[in-house]
Amino acid sequence: MLGPVRVGAVAHGGHCVARHEGRVVFVRHTLPGELVTVRVTDTGHDRFWRGDAVEVHEAAPERTEAPCPVSGPGRCGGCDFQHVSLDGQRALKTAVVAEQLQRLAGLSWDGAVEAAPGDVGGLGWRTRMRYHADDDGVLALRRHRDHALQPVPAQGCPISDPRGRPERTGWTRGAVVETAVDSAGTRTTLVDGDRVEGPALLHQEVDGSSLAVAADGFWQVHPGAAATLVEAVLEGLEPQPGERAFDLYCGVGLFAVALARRGLQVWGVESSRSAVAHARRNLEAVGAEGSRATAGRVAQVLRRMPGRTDLVVLDPPRTGAGPEVVRAVLARRPRRIAYVACDPAALARDLRTAVDGGYELVSLRGFDLFPMTHHVECVAVLERTGSDARSSGSR
Repeated sequence: MLGPVRVGAVAHGGHCVARHEGRVVFVRHTLPGELVTVRVTDTGHDRFWRGDAVEVHEAAPERTEAPCPVSGPGRCGGCDFQHVSLDGQRALKTAVVAEQLQRLAGLSWDGAVEAAPGDVGGLGWRTRMRYHADDDGVLALRRHRDHALQPVPAQGCPISDPRGRPERTGWTRGAVVETAVDSAGTRTTLVDGDRVEGPALLHQEVDGSSLAVAADGFWQVHPGAAATLVEAVLEGLEPQPGERAFDLYCGVGLFAVALARRGLQVWGVESSRSAVAHARRNLEAVGAEGSRATAGRVAQVLRRMPGRTDLVVLDPPRTGAGPEVVRAVLARRPRRIAYVACDPAALARDLRTAVDGGYELVSLRGFDLFPMTHHVECVAVLERTGSDARSSGSR
């Protein structure tokens, strides 16, 4: 045990930074300014340790009682901020985004992470879940940085969509149970990868379109996420009929369909062949003549794509697009780029590449699409330096 220890600023990853005898300790289950006793959980690094706040001597004003009975030190690792008010959670995420942008990209941001539309309590939002059945056949989730299992509460995981909660008990030991819920509330359940209940294809209603997505395919887990991100991307890009656009890491075509419906020719690229098949189907369903979707690694497909385009949407995985892809995009000289990011550090690194390549950040919005966790989604809009667009600077 360490402490009492005075806790410092929040850091990317769901913890705060404390110091003990000159050593950095990343502490979970605490808040900036608190005085806590820390149980060390990881001493395997020379430069830092990890730990949990197990006793709070001086609490921050944002501290609240966790709504989940299995959250907290040594228990379920799915949520980082159950002990923080919703306003406090968004303030922490705002601080993380601003710090990552400043430290990794040299960019200032004075915005604030916004609540997801319709999200008033931070619970019941997660429409896709993955459980593991423990030795007693009870559904469980992983503990933090551990393969050990934590049985879910009797009422189900509080952040999961109630419509998607399967029976809690009676499962075969070691079974992996996945559930997904679509816009209509239709649920599909898969056990060890095999569908046992519900349709193989779900339909998500977004921006006036019904998008097909495989029950085990990628889709935003917050019911308001897709519409929120589409609105932010369209607002940032200001697409005009007749323009051309690339939708890179397009998935099932969420942004490609939205752009095509506004009269653009869109070329989507995605590594998942099954997702591309759905993207083609979704583009065809909205009559997107001249638009297409290609399966392959983005960096490779870019080499055979047209040398110029008007707009680009980048929605890479958590690791980011990377300098090779960003530079290939900049070489096309699009008038605007919308970058959708689920990791602020990866976003900041790629924005640095873009700024060095002659683009400026004209807007950035952060969205709290993962309440109770440290995760945050951002939409950044880039424009060529010296272009005649109306926006300039960052907000």
